[in-house]
Amino acid sequence: MSKRLFGKNEQGEEVFLYTLENDQIQASFSDYGATMVSLINKQTGVDILLGFDSIEGYINHDSHLGGFIGRTANRTKNAEFELNGKIWHLEKNSGKNSIHGGSTGFDRVMYDTTETDTSVIFHRVSPDGEEGYPGSLDVTVTYTLLEDGIEMKAEGRAIDQDTIFAMTNHNYYNLGGSDSIENHVVRIPAQQYAIDSEDGISQLPLLPVEGTPFDFRTAKALGKDINADDPQLRANRGYDHHFAVDGEGLRLFAECTAGTTTLLIESNLPGMHVYTANFLNQEGGKQGRTYRPHCAVCFEPEYIPNGINYEGVVKPIVRVNETSVQIIRMRLHNQ
Repeated sequence: MSKRLFGKNEQGEEVFLYTLENDQIQASFSDYGATMVSLINKQTGVDILLGFDSIEGYINHDSHLGGFIGRTANRTKNAEFELNGKIWHLEKNSGKNSIHGGSTGFDRVMYDTTETDTSVIFHRVSPDGEEGYPGSLDVTVTYTLLEDGIEMKAEGRAIDQDTIFAMTNHNYYNLGGSDSIENHVVRIPAQQYAIDSEDGISQLPLLPVEGTPFDFRTAKALGKDINADDPQLRANRGYDHHFAVDGEGLRLFAECTAGTTTLLIESNLPGMHVYTANFLNQEGGKQGRTYRPHCAVCFEPEYIPNGINYEGVVKPIVRVNETSVQIIRMRLHNQ
């Protein structure tokens, strides 16, 4: 474990970078946003995450690179939801909708930090009414170094009233450090996916992937169908869709291979959003890089977006004095 200054936030508070390392990987995390800043594959020397070399990049850009997203990931329709017979109104920061917890979501706040030899533990209490959400939520994010990767465990405990908690990790992956992920070969064990409305809300009912460009049950390159003549892909300029991953509990969500490197994503969440950085346009990335569309892919395990407003799906409700434990594992294998 090592720790160094990463800069200062908008309020002038010092922000630190914490690094975990073993023979296979080196990973760094910031107490600003409980953000995952880097994941270096020591065999190839490639940092497989898009990001920035100092905290200023994370403050000045809004693409959530590496962020811990909360209270709820993705979009909530009309920035409102019903819980216990009451309508709660969130900030509208994506047209008429709310996205990724609001303009000051969990990836834009400071956390208290505890360190061990193999873990970095970030903690804060989200106060009642923050971004419009009900109740105080005690949040702990634990990054743990595994032999071949990183586990992220997010725990949300409802302190004083029922609330919702539906996190994700928003890493942008490029396994080879190139300018495109269209040659990344991906397998996703999902039989169904959700189409998007015109304003990006995942729709029910779920549809079968069979016979569509969204069928990743057999591994294929992301570039194979990303430009297919499909109305969903045309509207989104690529993949930006929720997949209902088969099974329950901690299980494989995605297998992604480029060159000699394979990334495995595992989680205990109901599904996963796949985003091929279709609208990314960021200058000033690591080592001065400019990030363009399709230069990375996000695998975001999560509840179905807007799930709190749908029937027949698992809802991200946390009852008072209960704790929701949401896990994402990222593993790297080299051939």
